[in-house]
Amino acid sequence: MTTLRVAIHGAAGRMGRRLVALATADPDLELVAAVDSASHPELGADAGLLAGVGPLGVNIASSLTAESDALIDFSLPDATNSVLQMCLGAKIPLVLATTGLSAEQESRLTAAAEVIPILRSPNMSMAVNLTMKLSEMAARALKDQDADVEILERHHRFKEDSPSGTALKFGQIISDVMGQSNHVHGREGRIGVRPHGEIGYHAIRVGDNPGEHTIVFAMLGEMVEMTVRATSRDCYALGALAAAKFLAGKEPGLYSMEDVLGL
Repeated sequence: MTTLRVAIHGAAGRMGRRLVALATADPDLELVAAVDSASHPELGADAGLLAGVGPLGVNIASSLTAESDALIDFSLPDATNSVLQMCLGAKIPLVLATTGLSAEQESRLTAAAEVIPILRSPNMSMAVNLTMKLSEMAARALKDQDADVEILERHHRFKEDSPSGTALKFGQIISDVMGQSNHVHGREGRIGVRPHGEIGYHAIRVGDNPGEHTIVFAMLGEMVEMTVRATSRDCYALGALAAAKFLAGKEPGLYSMEDVLGL
């Protein structure tokens, strides 16, 4: 197998550093570029030293200068437009793990996918994406069985958005099948009997929890719960690296982790 040259955007962040470390340990990958914001305090630092794997000779830069076969973006929505332009200019595949995009950015993403292959997922964990497929199957089986659906998610205290993009994706998958039109974020006070056509989301922020989601399908007298739990952030990085390997050489278009898993 030919070594895949990979670039990482957001390389100075927590996830970016794990991507650097794990990409360096993978014999099928070569880290050729580490990119981050021009205002990042670690700009110019050796990406390997930041990641704790020793010097790599690849410094944190504000732009993509080395030729690469795929770029992985773990950063913030504000950077998405520049990341798209970066990949379009170099004609390289993009693995996009950033969530919270605006409607305009979604449109830009769709247009860019006509030129380059883009794999986009709100969660790069292979276990999470498998659980999404299982949730879709459960939704189809229970669609006409008077099932209530609740989604609980836990993340670390530093997470800024709530509920998680992954929780919202679970809700979208299920409501597309079962038809719930009301999405409720937490409950408080005397709100009355639970309406059937809603999905409830509950966000918990504790310690350094890397992420877990529980999907509840409850009927009268019985329920099904699906829980997927990350034990470290490495699962997200490893999933993104697997996505980069999958995407290299693909035709332009929008891809997902379901494609990587063959679901």
